[in-house]
Amino acid sequence: MPNGQPVVVSAAVEGPVDKAAAEKLIVFSGGEPGPIFVRGGKQPLLDRVGAYNNAARFTPWLVLVDLDSGDRCAPPARFRWLPSASPLMCFRIVVREIEAWFIADRDRLARFLRVPNGQIALRPEEIENPKEEIVRLASRSRSRTMRADIVPRPRSGRTTGPAYTGRMIEFAKCHWTPGEARTMAQSLERAVRCISRIINAAHSGGGSRELPP
Repeated sequence: MPNGQPVVVSAAVEGPVDKAAAEKLIVFSGGEPGPIFVRGGKQPLLDRVGAYNNAARFTPWLVLVDLDSGDRCAPPARFRWLPSASPLMCFRIVVREIEAWFIADRDRLARFLRVPNGQIALRPEEIENPKEEIVRLASRSRSRTMRADIVPRPRSGRTTGPAYTGRMIEFAKCHWTPGEARTMAQSLERAVRCISRIINAAHSGGGSRELPP
């Protein structure tokens, strides 16, 4: 690959919020986002992971998938879902969902939600339901608009507010800083290192067939 030419990284994710996070991570790691496929859930994504892995024999790919609620540790799930990764595949499990990586950027999330910094958890990957935690935090926001957007209305039967997805995409694109968040979320730190690895491998024209630690 010619010097100075950006490495294009394609990706596949579960939902639109994950897409925004994947784009930010690729840019942060020194790559250029290519096509990013939103599969509308975990199983549709896992159903296609073999095809993505085959494509990653030739071009860099990032796949982000949430950790199952029944799985306590990411490595067994990772090897179950993709036992052998191609040289340019970065298959990473988000512990437990992308909102945990947002919570890991404590200062910026607090400012975005308009809540005191001290209310943001110090160990985001230990939160059982990070999306629910975001909603709980927003319910205490000083901003009436933020509460209306993120918190579900009474008797709506919804788990999130009407503009939850849009607000999380806004946070990912405009406020979230992976460089800060990675220090608080081990699975994010590993994802950053993994993306950097496949970008470097693409630059050098090759890559390891081993999954990153």
